[in-house]
Amino acid sequence: MKIAFTVVLTILTLLAISSGITKLLLMQQDVEFFARYGFSDAMIIAFGAIQLIGGILMPLRKTRFIGAVVVASTFIVSLVLLLIDGNLPVSIITVVMTLLLFVVMWSSWQSDS
Repeated sequence: MKIAFTVVLTILTLLAISSGITKLLLMQQDVEFFARYGFSDAMIIAFGAIQLIGGILMPLRKTRFIGAVVVASTFIVSLVLLLIDGNLPVSIITVVMTLLLFVVMWSSWQSDS
């Protein structure tokens, strides 16, 4: 079980970091998507920075919970926009990743108690 948790945590961390970096670099696909919903370049960069910081915090045991909360929050914002956009396949993946983040939060909370 510990190996599975480590694999999930690694995948979620890499996903958060890569998602944050693509927004910081203002990748065309991200800019086009978020601009449709009123995000300026500065807002996209801030959103990406938040994702990146959350991703950096997740592997560290003492900051794992807050990192997972931060990343889950950004994923939920993205999920809402994806659902409005009608992008069901990516929405489903985002829901699964967000649920896994809640597992990470729960596990972190349990180990801190």
